[in-house]
Amino acid sequence: MDALIDYRGKTPTKTTSGIPLVTAKIIKGGRIEKPTEFISAEEYETWMRRGIPKPGDVVLTTEAPLGEVAQLGSEKVALAQRVITLRGKAGLLDSSYLLYLLQTEEMQAQLKARATGTTVLGIKQSELRKVTVALLPYAQQFKAAAILSALDKRISLLRETNATLEAIAQALFKSWFVDFDPVRAKAEGREPEGLDADTAALFPDGFEESDSGLVPREWRLVPFGQLLNHTIGGDWGDEIPNEKNDTRVGIIRGTDIPDLQGGQAERVPIRFTSQKKLASRRLQDGDLVLEVSGGSKDQPTGRTLYVTDGVLEQFDCPVAPATFCRLLRPISREVGVLLGQHMSYIYRQGKTWEYQNQSTGISNFQTTHFLEAELVALPPPQVLHAFSEIVRVAIDRGRTTQIVQLSAIRDTLLPRLISGQLRIPEAEAMLEDAA
Repeated sequence: MDALIDYRGKTPTKTTSGIPLVTAKIIKGGRIEKPTEFISAEEYETWMRRGIPKPGDVVLTTEAPLGEVAQLGSEKVALAQRVITLRGKAGLLDSSYLLYLLQTEEMQAQLKARATGTTVLGIKQSELRKVTVALLPYAQQFKAAAILSALDKRISLLRETNATLEAIAQALFKSWFVDFDPVRAKAEGREPEGLDADTAALFPDGFEESDSGLVPREWRLVPFGQLLNHTIGGDWGDEIPNEKNDTRVGIIRGTDIPDLQGGQAERVPIRFTSQKKLASRRLQDGDLVLEVSGGSKDQPTGRTLYVTDGVLEQFDCPVAPATFCRLLRPISREVGVLLGQHMSYIYRQGKTWEYQNQSTGISNFQTTHFLEAELVALPPPQVLHAFSEIVRVAIDRGRTTQIVQLSAIRDTLLPRLISGQLRIPEAEAMLEDAA
């Protein structure tokens, strides 16, 4: 493989602005997630002097985790530790084809076989150079990669749509329940912006004092926990069935929450638990899954998943929260929509840091304190109903199984196209059907 590919990788000093830094943790599922770390432009020239990454280069993680790949776009980026670039030699190996080649089970197995380590697998460049590849003719590589890329672009577009829908829901939540825009407008004698007459009429035209400050008239500030009728810690079960744990179940971890919010369930582990434990932990439409342990110095605990039928339908078995998560079941579906948006808002604002403590190196969410201290602006039923009706539509569209279906097609096509087992016209027909 060393005759085909160039290898590069640097270890720059991280900053909070400048050139985006591609770290191993943001290379997932064939794509690069939004960078959160950077290096300065001056340091970029120093660190990358021996090899500037080019658009189209493939990046590969060599450790923690091993074997994640993605392809660079036109944006200037720097590469962090445990990330190298791979570039196919012109006329012999197309880099886009290489991207998909490295995602096949055969190539992933080769990487793991040549890796070292017990708890964390890592591969040295000397071993990476020994990996062998079977190549299609150069022209056929382009066509195979183009078909797979078209599917990836459609999946990416759906993810962007999901993010837009979530942003719309959050904007509405902030306007109605944080800034109280419709109430302020009416108090000042203005018509609330963006609302029809019937919806605007649901809001009062002034505020009243409460123990925690001003709230819209007839609204209440209610402790989060009072809006739940059931809460329980998660479960982990066993990897294989046994006499005690014989029921197959999907276990949602904190790390799975971003994927599930984007419509993907592939990484959620399937384990085995008991019927007794599952009875009180089985997730249903409208539940919340709260991450209560984990986090990092840059990421607090408190990530939350609002569970819908669209999420649950991605599994062929019951689903429950993991040990480091907690099930929160609201008193009603409409209250659940409000609580889900409330959690998203305070997490983005960094407020969940206030409910976190450190224990034996692990960050823990102070759930009991949170449920008692965190106040939720609860409106009259008619306002809550209007909000739920609008936001639930956006959530349902964002939790559909379209991404799952397209991903399944892609995963089916990938090994057959890369190996040449599936003819290009047949693959193009499948792509047309998927459209």
